[in-house]
Order: sequence, then C-alpha cells, then structure tokens
Amino acid sequence: MQYEAITYALDEGVAIITLNRPELRNALNSQMRAEITDAIKRADREARAIVLTGAGDKAFCSGQDLGDSRSAATLDVERTLRDEYEPMLRAIVECRLPVIAAVNGVAAGAGANLALVCDITIAAESASFLQAFTRIGLIPDAGGTWTLPRQIGLQKAMGAALFAEPVSAAQAEAWGMIWEAVPDAEFDARWRARARQLATGPTEAYARVKTALRASSGNSLEEQLALEAQLQGQCGRSRDFREGVMAFLEKRPAVYEGR
Repeated sequence: MQYEAITYALDEGVAIITLNRPELRNALNSQMRAEITDAIKRADREARAIVLTGAGDKAFCSGQDLGDSRSAATLDVERTLRDEYEPMLRAIVECRLPVIAAVNGVAAGAGANLALVCDITIAAESASFLQAFTRIGLIPDAGGTWTLPRQIGLQKAMGAALFAEPVSAAQAEAWGMIWEAVPDAEFDARWRARARQLATGPTEAYARVKTALRASSGNSLEEQLALEAQLQGQCGRSRDFREGVMAFLEKRPAVYEGR
C-alpha cells in the first residue's frame, strides 16, 4: 500500500508510524485508518517494536475527521466503527509486537482511544487526553468504553466520558491511564529509547505477555493459570530463554534474537 495519510519508517528494528495530517491535527479519515491497519500488519512482519505518533507539535490525533467526504448528517457511524475502526484497533491488539503510543500533543475522541489501546502510552507533559464525544451527542468509541474502566476505574472513566473535560498527561499518569508523562524537552529521546529497548528484547516473550495480560480480565484464576503455564512453556522452548539464562550465568548482557 502507498501511504499518504501516514509515514512509515524502520529504524534499528523499530517501526515508526506517524499520523501525517498536521494541518488537520492528524484527524482520522478513512484513508488514514486503512493505512494504519496496513502499517501495523507490515511492521508485525518487519520490525520488533512499533511506535505510533503524530506529526507536528500540536496534536497526536484530534479524532474522527467529520469533514471526511461526508457531512455529519450522512455519516454512518455504526458502519464506520465496524468496518474501519475495528480492524485498525484489532491490528494493534492482536499484533505480536509491543506497540508504543508516543503522544506528542492533544489526543481527543477516537484519537485518545487509539493511543490508549496501545500496549504502552508515553506522553509529553504538554499533551492531554479528551473524551470529547458527548460534546457532539455521542458516546466514547474506538474501544474507549472497554479500555477506560479497566485502566482508571468506573468512576473516573464515567467522569471523563460525561464531563468531556481534558485530562492532562500528568493527571493521566497519576490515574494509571498511561505509562508515563515526560517533560517535553525529553519526550522524543525517551520514547525512542523505550522503543529501542523493546526492539532488542525477547520478542516472543513480549508477544506472550500481551496475550496473557489482555486475556486476564475475561478469565477465571484457573483459566489464567492454565494460560500462563501454556505460554510459559512456549517461552521456555525459545532461543531467547536459553540466551537469557546463559547471559545471567555468565554475568553479561543478553543478546536476544527475537526467537
């Protein structure tokens, strides 16, 4: 696929996917959703870690582009969510690689929930998160009603959705909505360092961490213990496990191959 609404770069095992409509605060249109979906699947084949970020210094993503070749009155929201958002979100969740959202500015509406569905969210301190949906008579979508209560609890999720007020990056970190808020001057270096760390780590173990943690909320203890044993058995047969043990015994840094 030829990318026009995003850019894709591969840097030392890290696939960097940049939402690239800064003149519209990186608003999501049909083309961008299709390109993100394709890029995540491409990175799953080519990379060992993925970063999703926004172009410019004002916004990560301002949410749905309501001017996307349709008026709000004729936009089929249900179809759009089912046919365009769901494949994009599933591509992120089901990707075997760790996916970092590097939130460089405002993340609003579906843009906020795109960031929050990623495995790790790192935000610049000047960034903010806004569940803007009730401002236009809608409910949180793009997975927001699933991720928010699990990340910050029902009360804060309800308040964020009903009041539709911005949540600062520092507040989001304190609530457990994101991994960390980073001073703006350090933001670029921080997410790049984190991405490189993951790209040189035990990729197969990371894939199984994602599987186990994302399954846990729907499993009983017995089901989760069985899943842990199964996934750990798979990790125990990997080359990276053998390398990790040898590195520990030899008191040296492990050199993981991702297999």
